Amino acid sequence: MLTLRLVFESFRFAWDALKSNLLRTVLSLLGVTVGIFAIIAVFMVVDSLESSIRRSMDFVGDKVIYVAKWPWTFGPDYPWWKYFNRPVPNPREFKELQRQLGPNNKGIAIFVADGGNTLKSGSNSVSDCAIQGISYAYRVVSNVPVVQGRYFTTQEMDAARPVAILGATIAENLFPQGNAVGREFKAQGQRFTVVGVMEKEGKKLLDTPSNDANCLVPFGMFTKMYALSTNGMGGPAATLAVKGRDDDPGLLNLEYEMRGVMRNIRGLKPREEDNFALNRPEMFASAIGKLFSVIGVAGAIIGSFAMLVGGFGIANIMFVSVRERTNIIGIQKSLGAKNYFILLQFLFEAVCLCLIGGGVGIGLVWLLTLLPQDALPLFLSASNVALGLLVSVGIGILAGIVPAVMAANLDPVEAIRAK
Repeated sequence: MLTLRLVFESFRFAWDALKSNLLRTVLSLLGVTVGIFAIIAVFMVVDSLESSIRRSMDFVGDKVIYVAKWPWTFGPDYPWWKYFNRPVPNPREFKELQRQLGPNNKGIAIFVADGGNTLKSGSNSVSDCAIQGISYAYRVVSNVPVVQGRYFTTQEMDAARPVAILGATIAENLFPQGNAVGREFKAQGQRFTVVGVMEKEGKKLLDTPSNDANCLVPFGMFTKMYALSTNGMGGPAATLAVKGRDDDPGLLNLEYEMRGVMRNIRGLKPREEDNFALNRPEMFASAIGKLFSVIGVAGAIIGSFAMLVGGFGIANIMFVSVRERTNIIGIQKSLGAKNYFILLQFLFEAVCLCLIGGGVGIGLVWLLTLLPQDALPLFLSASNVALGLLVSVGIGILAGIVPAVMAANLDPVEAIRAK
């Protein structure tokens, strides 16, 4: 109880000292404010950029392995000539994968898309739409956020019925008067019935496929409208996707099994190279993570220089404060104040200064999140707020410890005589 009372008294003395020199307090905390603002603003922008880019890549799914003709690799030495004559996945291989793959997956899907289509309903039309044919398990491997209506049934998939799930932008333009579910539209001369509408995604930071301008139809219905390409040229080409299990770290078991099954389906001999690619979204995630780690470190270094300046400013003010209050320190010690009480008094004063400056800096960062944004919405996470406050406390301790120790070690007789 005595300790709590001493801590409270130390805070009270520190607060009174800060109020009595308001102008000096404001000037001294400006450096900390600028430093915390710089650090937290950089981290906020980095987090927002990373979140927006990852959201832009949501269409590739999570824990999914794709079977395709072209591998997803990076760098200038891309041997495209090795992959040019590869066949593309087809419905037969999709069925064989379904039959031969073991229990290491949650679902297998085949999908294909064709862009630049015009959809019509009465006098309303929407151009430049993507029509995508999907199998039933597509919603397992990718996100299909249906907010109105429902997803396709297995009967609709098996019978290749003319039903569709529309993106929000398509639904708003084709049926501006209200609910699109149950309404009809035409595409490629075929009449479709709307069974669902997807959630609006809005503009993405990267120009990646969006559900807003996407029209999903059963895969069998798509093949009635378009001829699938067998070599990836001259028509839409299909892609196979397999969703991995959560208990398969790194999806290693699934990848080994898929490679063996695909080699068997395509009749490859043991010494022949794969004529297919197994692609994983983690390749993008890893590249994005490394990029933003570097940006975050660079931002922290830049912000730390501003914090260093702020820390020196606080330390200078604390030395001045100790000199001005030397006489008061002597009186306190002569009345029985312990050394640690004097030390805590000045240390808490420095910490309070830095916390106030850090709080103002965090508040300025939060104001940035209120600015209207479209492609890059900014958000201030709780972890960044906590980081800003912890850095403020740390700078306060470092800046105030030496002046506080000097004050605590003053001789009471000499201190009382000081003027």
